[in-house]
Formats: sequence, structure tokens, C-alpha cells
Amino acid sequence: MKTKGIKRVNVITLGCSKNLVDSESLMRQLESNGYRVSHDSNKPAEIVIINTCGFINDAKQESIETILQFEDLRTKNKIEKLFVFGCLSERYKEDLEKEIPTVDKFFGVYNLKELIESIGGHYKEELVGERSLTTPKHYAYLKISEGCDRTCSFCAIPLIKGKHHSRTIEDLVREAEFLINKGVKEIILIAQDLSYYGIDIYNKPKLAELIDKLSDIKGLKWLRLHYMFPAKFPKDVIDVMKAKSNICKYMDIPVQHVSDKLLKDMRRGISKEQTYDLINYFRKEIPEMTLRTTLLVGHPGETDEDFNELIEFVKFAKFDRLGVFTYSEEENTYSAKNFKDEIPFSIKQSRMDEIMDVQREISNELNTNKIGKSFKVIIDRKEGDYYVGRTEFDSPDVDNEVIVKPEEKKLRVGSFYNVKIKSADDFDLIGEVE
Repeated sequence: MKTKGIKRVNVITLGCSKNLVDSESLMRQLESNGYRVSHDSNKPAEIVIINTCGFINDAKQESIETILQFEDLRTKNKIEKLFVFGCLSERYKEDLEKEIPTVDKFFGVYNLKELIESIGGHYKEELVGERSLTTPKHYAYLKISEGCDRTCSFCAIPLIKGKHHSRTIEDLVREAEFLINKGVKEIILIAQDLSYYGIDIYNKPKLAELIDKLSDIKGLKWLRLHYMFPAKFPKDVIDVMKAKSNICKYMDIPVQHVSDKLLKDMRRGISKEQTYDLINYFRKEIPEMTLRTTLLVGHPGETDEDFNELIEFVKFAKFDRLGVFTYSEEENTYSAKNFKDEIPFSIKQSRMDEIMDVQREISNELNTNKIGKSFKVIIDRKEGDYYVGRTEFDSPDVDNEVIVKPEEKKLRVGSFYNVKIKSADDFDLIGEVE
């Protein structure tokens, strides 16, 4: 394909919201270099850049299939250049170069400057912290750190992204102000582990101070926290959350398991008793807080007794939001080196299904209790004749939504409305604007 004039670049993002932030930073740099940039587009482009995920087997498979899809277009000269970066190519760069040689170049997760220069652009230091948002304009993610110092047995993230390194409070406040000036009303803090923030550069946890300063920025309506580690939880965060009305009463804290044996094998640094105590602490300090968690079933050595402990914990905790992963062995992790993945997939799957059945009943009960009550809702989008929004207790893409029935007046996407809940199902609420 031969073209003249401005080159078009299509950035494809796979994986988590942390990857999305990386893609948005890349897009801002490319646009400043005069490229016409699109995101996850089906429209023709001379250059395609794929941001890959390498976290678990399913994500790796999706990344490989996506690379092969565009590699076929590259071979047929339907695109001029194909570049790959992100977690998968950070971890398997040499293998990928051998297996898919028609890709122009593979880059790791920290090679943004080299990637931009490889397509003829110039990396601009003055644009660090600026992004071209791919989310709806009223919310955005803010990545406060990279890497992880935890040693969880099953997780490959430290192998991919290395040690934890925090960004400074000043840089994060500056980026948040940039986002709010672009119309963002809700900022979602993300990292591999929010609770570790600041230890590497300030010698003590600084998340509480960070969210305190972010919450003071004029125009920020909601500040939301994702991915808090349960061991040695920084309780001063709760003090700030109670004091600041624009910090969402929402906690995403992946406990993974509750059996003492499994917690030890998983190297989670917390006990069953401490986990129960932490849930009780949250419920006591902020009774209205929404708790979100993720669990891991089928880790090597998980017995029926261990699993039953987990089921009982789910019934006790009554998490507002809950997701379950089945264990998949990741090479070079502690689990892969020290345990055999002997639990059949069928058992892993049945355990996941059983937990989700329990959670479905819990979610239905919690949602039913909201009928007749009113909530402040932000409208994310319009679908057909209905509007779809969220309360402060729900994060985009992963949590419940509020379906708002048609009104005579039009609602504005990105605006807040008081919505009275009229009915509910397992995972969504249906309401009307008051």
C-alpha cells in the first residue's frame, strides 16, 4: 500500500485499563507528530500498533490471535507497518520475533520512546502526563504506579513489569488537572497495587495523602480506587474516604482466597482471621461502602475443604461485586516452580460456577433492597430508547449498571441525575429520573 500525505495509525488495545492508559499516552504523542490516530478502529490505516496483554493464558491467546490477524493484512500489503508492544512482547519478545517475523518490530512495556521513533516520530518529554482519551469524556483512568513488589505465587506481573515504582504526587495532581480540564468528572485510580503507593519514593505509604490532594481539585466529582491489596491495608485511606464526599465509597480489594493453607501457598501475607477482620472493619467504618473482590479457585493443593471455606466466606462477606478466575499455570512463577497443576479444569470450572451461583443470589438480594430508593447516577451512554448509567458504587465496564427508562426530556451523557429504582435483576437496576 502506497499513500501520500498524513499517515493514519490504528492503535489496538488488549487487556486491562492500565494498558488503555499506555495506549492513550502513545496516541497523544503520535497526534503531536502529525499522525491521524484512531483507536480499535475497523477503518483502513497505514500503520497498526497492537498493545498486548500477557497476564493469563486466555489473554495471551487473544493477543496472539490479534497479531496474526493483522500480520495477515501486513503480508497482503493492506497495511504498511505493524508494530507490537505491551506485556506479551515484554515477556516473549525473542519467541515472537522468531515465530512472526513479518511484524516490523516488537517492543516491551517501557519502550514508548523507541516505538514512536521507529515509525518516524519524535518523543516529546513535555507531553508526559497528557493523553488522548478513549473512554467517554466524563471519566478517565489515572495510573499512579507501575510494577509490583508483592510475591504472590500465581502472578506473573512482577516478571513482566518489574519492581513497584510510584509516580510523584505532584505529577499525578498535574495529570488529574489536565484530565479535569478536558471535561473529566470521574477519575479512577489504577495500579497493580494502589496500597503500596509511595513506599518506594517516600519511604512510607502515601495513598491517603494522594487521594486527599486529588479530591481537592476543583471540578472532580468522583474519585474511585481500584486494586487495593488486603495485607497490611493502609487504614488512613478510610479516614480520608470518610472525610471527602467526592471519594466514592467503593473498595476494590482482591482477597483471592480465605483458607489459611491456600493463603500461605499463594504467598498473600494475610491470614483467614485477618481477612474476616478486614471485611468487618470496612463494614463498621463505612456501612454503605460497596466492596468488590476477585477470587482464585483451583490453585494447586486446593481441597474440597479449602473450597468450602471460601464458599462460607462469600456467604458471610456478601460482596456487592465479585469475580472469579480459575487458576492457570504461568511459567516461572512461584506456583509453577513449586506446585503441580493437578486439579482438572472441570473441577476448577465447577467451583467457579458454584461461587457465581451463590454470588448471584447475594447480588439479587442486595439489588432488590435498592428498589424504591434514589441514587445519584452518572449517564454513560444511550442505547436505543434507554440511557445507561452508574451509581458511585459501580465502576465502568466491570460493575452493575442503571438502566434509565425513556423520559420526555433528553438526558445528557456525562451528567448526573437523581434516579429512583423501580425494579432490579441479578446485576442491574432499572429506574426513572425523579
